[in-house]
Amino acid sequence: MFDVFFDKLKQGLTKTKGNFTDKISEMLNLYVNIDDDLYEELEEILITSDIGVETSLEIIEKLKEKIKEKKVKDAAQVKPCLKEVLIDMLGTEKGSIAPEKTPEIILVVGVNGVGKTTSIGKISAKLKKDGYKVLMAAADTFRAAAIDQLEVWSERANVDLIKHQEGSDPAAVVFDAIQAAKARGTDVLICDTAGRLHNKKNLMDELGKINRIIEREYSEATKHTYLVLDATTGQNAVQQAKQFMEVCKVDGIILTKLDGTAKGGIVISIKHGLNIPVKLVGVGEGIDDLQEFDPEEFVEALF
Repeated sequence: MFDVFFDKLKQGLTKTKGNFTDKISEMLNLYVNIDDDLYEELEEILITSDIGVETSLEIIEKLKEKIKEKKVKDAAQVKPCLKEVLIDMLGTEKGSIAPEKTPEIILVVGVNGVGKTTSIGKISAKLKKDGYKVLMAAADTFRAAAIDQLEVWSERANVDLIKHQEGSDPAAVVFDAIQAAKARGTDVLICDTAGRLHNKKNLMDELGKINRIIEREYSEATKHTYLVLDATTGQNAVQQAKQFMEVCKVDGIILTKLDGTAKGGIVISIKHGLNIPVKLVGVGEGIDDLQEFDPEEFVEALF
């Protein structure tokens, strides 16, 4: 199983690898000694791989320390040191969405178009496959297609869906979904919520109302809020995350479309800049292509 996942990850990171590791290898081949010019060129590659300026500067600082500590003199030895630095920065904690205890309620937030509804479908299928009883709630009532799309996924994943009419009160959908989850002995209730960031006040009010209903009606459930980000948007995804963090507490990131971008360095930027764990990464279109994020595997696949 590990090999299959690793191969998919490696395949999914092909574009990033071309933009990042291959460029580093080419650049290091031009150097014999380790000097300021080498660090400067490396820094530029990091920044253009969407790792972000602050994170890139910190990587370079840590790399200098590592090279000094290991008394490395040969430019060819820079790459293994860089790999170690990245693994240290990402930490060893694997991303998992398996419930610590049930019942659990998951709120999924994210702007429209990032793959929020698709991610909910894939998460539901994954949890169901792992033996959990799952229920979905279509609480993104603002966007007509969201309810229809979730309905398609509920059929694909073979998971029940609670929905109202388009334009109805999202909190009322969550209320009904909680009652259904209790009556059916559901392990995990997954709620799709609105993806409108341009009007933060509305979003804040809506999420506030939903959270109050959860506290009142489902206080025994463990609650997590996961934010879906699109890897192809690079540093914009980090900005989006910062905005969502102003509106609600974010417990984890689901990063979609990693296979479609050369900006896979965004993973490092999210972990370092926001200090929120990346839980899942999307490396393909298939129902099984949303994988639990493993930092060491990620770096191995990159290199």
